[in-house]
Amino acid sequence: MSEITLIFPHQLFKQHPALDSTREVYIVEDSLFFHDAQYPINLHKKKLVFHRASMRCFYDHLTSKEFSVRYINHIPIKQQDKRLGSMNSLFEEFKNQKVQTIHYTDPTDWAVEKRLNTLSNSHNIDLKAYKSPGFLCAREYIRDYFDNKDKYLQTSFYIDQRKRMNILMKDRNPIGGKWTFDVKNRKKIPKNLELPQLPHINMDSNKYVQEAKTYVEDLFPDNPGELERFFYPIDYESAWKWFQTFLEERFEQFGPYEDAMQQGEILLFHSLLSPLLNSGLITPEEVIKKTISYSKTNKIPINSLEGFIRQILGWREFIRAVYLLEGVNERNSNHWNHTQTIPQAFYTAETNILPIDNIIQKLLQHAYLHHIERLMLLANFMTLCEIHPDEIYRWFMELFIDAYDWVMVPNVYGMSTYADGGLITTKPYVSSSNYVRKMSDYPKGEWCDIWDALYWRFIHKHRETFKNNPRMSLMVNILNKKDKNDLNHLLDTAENYLTNLHKNL
Repeated sequence: MSEITLIFPHQLFKQHPALDSTREVYIVEDSLFFHDAQYPINLHKKKLVFHRASMRCFYDHLTSKEFSVRYINHIPIKQQDKRLGSMNSLFEEFKNQKVQTIHYTDPTDWAVEKRLNTLSNSHNIDLKAYKSPGFLCAREYIRDYFDNKDKYLQTSFYIDQRKRMNILMKDRNPIGGKWTFDVKNRKKIPKNLELPQLPHINMDSNKYVQEAKTYVEDLFPDNPGELERFFYPIDYESAWKWFQTFLEERFEQFGPYEDAMQQGEILLFHSLLSPLLNSGLITPEEVIKKTISYSKTNKIPINSLEGFIRQILGWREFIRAVYLLEGVNERNSNHWNHTQTIPQAFYTAETNILPIDNIIQKLLQHAYLHHIERLMLLANFMTLCEIHPDEIYRWFMELFIDAYDWVMVPNVYGMSTYADGGLITTKPYVSSSNYVRKMSDYPKGEWCDIWDALYWRFIHKHRETFKNNPRMSLMVNILNKKDKNDLNHLLDTAENYLTNLHKNL
């Protein structure tokens, strides 16, 4: 054996570019995706089930195509190298098998790449990387595109990709006359609006899911999250069925209500394609082609069509680009100098803040929340509570089924917490309870007083930063007009809450 193909848990592409029938294939439960000695985070049980089930299914798919495949199970943390995780053992296997060349798809993961390079050098093994079908933009294009840019501007990047790929264009102009219809996509869910149900895809009885549940309970019994009601697709057929259900039942209303929040609801009108895209069960090229094709034969409003395409072509590609170019810098940023660790209340849904506890309960059940619940509830509140961005990153990586390093570094350190000081955003995304109530059905209550106190404490503490920000200076003006006694009451309320929250670690 001189050459092999190496496949990681998030690379289950139907048309995998590194596959060749003449090479043996290794499908590996790499420790970075399960439990790693160097980065020992405890992943949500549903995330682990998703990886195990989809990987075993992929293994059978390849063997049915007459590939020679080896499946490498997770190596317990005590048996891993403390610096190289389970990959060290894998390369010992390669050494014994006299492997000379490893063919693999770009993992878009800093730690995976570092370990691959370190171990291939030490074992004198050649690496041959292939472009990932998981993204539309090549690495070389990203480097060239941002090489002469002063700032990372998502909207400009998105517009340029529309032009370059001729997506939603007519005669070199955007279909509908605008590049973005985001202003139309900020509606609250009306009381009389009938909400679609979860797609009727029952995966609990699936043989791969059943085996994976047993596997996870045996190896990771104390990890967070519930295993019941597992509905995530784990193969190509169910992934496409899931996507088709979105197009038929939720796509039309996606645009207007993409920022809305509702107690007890998981999806509303969202697609929940992110775990499928991020694992390779479906690709962005497939999604965009199918979406546009569907919109041509069905009455899909332009704000829903453009808004959905922007999530795939704009934000997803942009976040990955920022990760590739600035990931290391972002990971080491802490603009606000926050120092607090994550309190246990964020794992048990006992923060005593109604919206936060509500969505943590949903998260523990399903390992998923949509983007506004992540940004404007969780990250917003964690920032107001002065939690260190490293802690926020770890928590998000643990609990979300679609969490991978390339996703979470720019989203947490950049978009969500402003830890990078504004590298990819023009303002910090912090708000009072007013925004939460405006976009949701959460009732007014004592939680509002606490949230607002935390918000004004944050503005007060960082007034010098905010007064020089055109999008936030108004808040400083409002703060300056507050009665001194009222302000002191707000500050006392905030301090009391933070003291109680952070003492229960």
